[in-house]
Amino acid sequence: MQRSGILRRPRKQVRFATSSEPEAPETMASWIDRQFSNHNVQLAAVALLSGAAVAGTIYGTQAIRRKERVDELKASISELNESDHAQMLTEFGGAALPPNTGKEDERAAALARRAQQGDYDEDLIAEQLTRTASFLGPDRFTLLRDSFVIVVGLGGVGSHCTSALARSGVSRIRLIDFDQVTLSSLNRHAVAMLADVGIPKVECVRRRLQAVVPWVKWEYFNEVWKQDQAEKLLGSWNKGQGRKPDYVVDAIDNIHSKVALLQYCHENGIKVVSSMGAGCKSDPTRVQVGDISASVEDPLSRVTRRKLRAAGISEGIPVVFSTEKPGPGKAELLPLPEEESQKGKVNELSILPDFRARILPVLGTMPAVFGYTIANFIVCEITGYPHENGAGKLREKMYENILSTLQGMEERLARREVGDAFGLKIPVTKDDIGYLVEEVYRGKSIISGLPTRLTLVRWKAPDGGFKIEENWEGQKSVRLSLNELVCMTKEEAAMHEKEILKGGKTPESVYGEDVARLVERRREEERHYHQYR
Repeated sequence: MQRSGILRRPRKQVRFATSSEPEAPETMASWIDRQFSNHNVQLAAVALLSGAAVAGTIYGTQAIRRKERVDELKASISELNESDHAQMLTEFGGAALPPNTGKEDERAAALARRAQQGDYDEDLIAEQLTRTASFLGPDRFTLLRDSFVIVVGLGGVGSHCTSALARSGVSRIRLIDFDQVTLSSLNRHAVAMLADVGIPKVECVRRRLQAVVPWVKWEYFNEVWKQDQAEKLLGSWNKGQGRKPDYVVDAIDNIHSKVALLQYCHENGIKVVSSMGAGCKSDPTRVQVGDISASVEDPLSRVTRRKLRAAGISEGIPVVFSTEKPGPGKAELLPLPEEESQKGKVNELSILPDFRARILPVLGTMPAVFGYTIANFIVCEITGYPHENGAGKLREKMYENILSTLQGMEERLARREVGDAFGLKIPVTKDDIGYLVEEVYRGKSIISGLPTRLTLVRWKAPDGGFKIEENWEGQKSVRLSLNELVCMTKEEAAMHEKEILKGGKTPESVYGEDVARLVERRREEERHYHQYR
């Protein structure tokens, strides 16, 4: 019997899952809940949070200490006043030109101002320069007194060169350098004193030398040599209103700036003399003047020659260099500390981009020898005093002899196969000989490393034999590329001709794999640099 007005809730149906029915998938919430109920997970989470808290505390403490040290350092800096001056740094991070710092400097500066205005007795100047005047004679001495020289780079070489030029009688000198005097400069600098540490080198040289030769007129630029500033830095005296320089001295030790300066001077007809490396040298008797094509035994010279050749300049620049050879027990370029190399971006260690970052060992006497050699060369050149540059002539004679020896060998080999080889011409010039000997083979035999009695010889016999052609300038000739030639001593070349070029042996069987690989490296270098010749 139904009861009216009464609503009943339907009974809840309960189902019992059987083994044949699939379980409902676990939700993300239930998985997270289950994971955090795991004891190991809880421990790991606590450890992670604790570590983060400790790290945050450490970093926060370090930041507080760092701020305290900065505040302490700032507080230690005195306020600017009459006794404490501040100056703006240059764009290179160096010191700006300072004022005269002492009574002696002020006295020397006052005397220099009077002397350059003509208020200085010519008899005193003549007395001070009497030894130079009597050596050169009146006409040559007048040329020297009227000269204008620019010195680029005022380290050990440049400072000694400038000092010698000023003391000899050059009356106008322009100085160019961006660097400042450091403690390490004092072992080789010509005029810097301990009190000069921290001031620009251009100011130091001018200030010290004006106390010696007050009548000398100075222009100076506390700047890096840059080609886009060449017109200003190498222009005529007195901001373009006076005479052009008689000579420019390159005493730069940075290869990129050095090559740019030499190239600019060569292309614009400005006389320049360049200093090669004085570092790691110790024998003053080996320092000499010669054409850049003749300079050997000097890595700086070799790199400079190669880059100039790439610019189409192979000769015509006088350089001062040393023929001293490296050897056991002698100084070498100091390696960069391993901890610095591991940091990466080693180029950032140098004072400016592309500048040397490692320390170059220098015996303090050798830059002076280079500097005085350059000054001596310039004095003789400006005055026309008789002097010879024997190094260049000796190397030129050697190239001629090597060319003659190579010509004779090619004639013998051609005659052996075809008979008549009279009038044979080889497609190699004296400049090619100098390029191979100096640039590719470093002035040494590829077999023994000896630097004497050198010649060039084919490394292997040509595949087609020593055939004569008659299509090269209308003369008998042979096919011969520079890349086929290697440098040896004359005795080694004679044996090489007998056993390999005539005897049919391979170079590897005679000299071994190590020498063969070295030759291939040199030939690869030649292929690379040949494209720029």
